[in-house]
Amino acid sequence: MTRDSAAPATAPIGAEETDAYWRRNLAVCVFGSFTTLVAMTLLLPFLPLYVEELGVTGQAAIVQWSGVAFGATFFSAALVAPLWGRFADLYGRKLILLRASLAMAIVMSLIGMAQDVYQLVGLRLLAGLLGGYSSGATVLIATQTPKARSGWALGILASGVMAGNLVGPLAGGVLPPIIGIRATFLAAGGVIFVAFLATLLLIREERRPTRAERRANPGWAAIPDKRPVLALLATGTLLMLAVMSIEPIITVYVAELVTDPARVTMVAGLAMSATALGSILAAPRLGRLADRIGPWRVIAGGLAASALLLVPQALVTEGWQLVVLRFLMGLSLGGLLPCLASALRHSVPDRVAGTVLGYSTSAQYAGQVIGPLLGGFAGGHLGMRSVFLATAILMALGAAGTVLARPRAESLVGESTR
Repeated sequence: MTRDSAAPATAPIGAEETDAYWRRNLAVCVFGSFTTLVAMTLLLPFLPLYVEELGVTGQAAIVQWSGVAFGATFFSAALVAPLWGRFADLYGRKLILLRASLAMAIVMSLIGMAQDVYQLVGLRLLAGLLGGYSSGATVLIATQTPKARSGWALGILASGVMAGNLVGPLAGGVLPPIIGIRATFLAAGGVIFVAFLATLLLIREERRPTRAERRANPGWAAIPDKRPVLALLATGTLLMLAVMSIEPIITVYVAELVTDPARVTMVAGLAMSATALGSILAAPRLGRLADRIGPWRVIAGGLAASALLLVPQALVTEGWQLVVLRFLMGLSLGGLLPCLASALRHSVPDRVAGTVLGYSTSAQYAGQVIGPLLGGFAGGHLGMRSVFLATAILMALGAAGTVLARPRAESLVGESTR
C-alpha cells in the first residue's frame, strides 16, 4: 500500500476503492470549506446594522466596531494556524476538521445571541481561534490525495473556498430581511453542523500517528532544505498583500472612472466579483496544469501574468475595462494558492505537512492585514493608480524570486524527503 492510499494500515484496499475514498474526502472538504466560508463572510452586508442593534451609536463608532469585529476572526486565526497544523500532524487531520466544524457551528449560533458588541467581538475572536476548517481541509487533501492529482484536488478545494467568499455576502444580503439577522446566524450554524456530520461519517483518513511517532516528530527540524519552504511562505504573504492592497480602493477608483454616481457601487461590485469568478474558474485548471509541469512553474507564471495585468489597470479610462482586466487577473491568480499548497506538500515530509501549511496560512493572513494598510496609504498619498503600479512591481519581484528559489529537480522534491 502506498502512502497516498486513504486506507487504514490494517486493511489494504484496491486501487478503485482508494480512488473512491480520496474523491469522497475531497467532496466533503469542499462542502465543509464552502459552508464555513459562507458563514464567515455572510455578515459583511449587515454587520454595521447588527453592531447598531447591539447598542453602538454614532456613525464613526459603528464603522469602527464593525471593522474590529470583522477583522478579529482573521487576526486570531493567523495566530493559531501553525498550532492547529502541528496538532494535525500529531493527532490526525480528520480530528482537526471535526473540531473546527463543531466549534464553528456552536460559535456562529452564539453570535446570533450576542447581547452587546463586546460579546460579538469576543465570539468573532473565538471563531478564529477554534475554526480553520478550510486550512485543515487543505492539509488533509494535500496529504491524503495521490501526488499526481494533488494540484487538481487542491484547485477544486480552492474553488469551493472562493465560492464561499463570493456567496457569503450574497446570502447575507438576502436572508436577514426574510428571517432576521439573529436567525441568519443560527441558520449558518445549522449548515455548518451538517458539514460536521458529513465529516464525521464520510471522511476516511489514513491511520493516525502512533504515540511513538508523535514523540519522534521533530516538526520544523525535519525539513532537510528550508530555502524553498521559506520562499513559498514569503510568496503567500506577497500574493495576499498584492490582492488586498487593491480591494479597499476599488470603489474609490471606480468613482474616478464612472461619471454616474448611481453606477459606482454596481461597477465596483462587478469588478470585485469578476476577480473571484475568474479565480473560481481557473483554480482547478491551473491545479491540473501544476500536476503536469510542476507547481513552481505555475506560481511563477501566475505572478508574472498578474504583474502584467496590473499595469493596464492603472491606465484604464472606463469602468468596463477595469472589470474585464480584474476578471483576467482572477484567472491568473486562481491557481496560485492551491499551487503553493501543492509545492509545500512536495517540499516537506508528510509528517510535518500540517505544521508547514499552518505557517503558510498565517503568512497569507499577514498579507491580508498588511495589504489594505499599504494600499490605503499609497492611494491616499500617491494616488489610486500608484497602488496598481506598486503592486505590479511586487508581483514581478515575487515571480523572479520564485524562479530563483525553485528546486532544480522540482518533480522529485518531496520524494527524497520521505
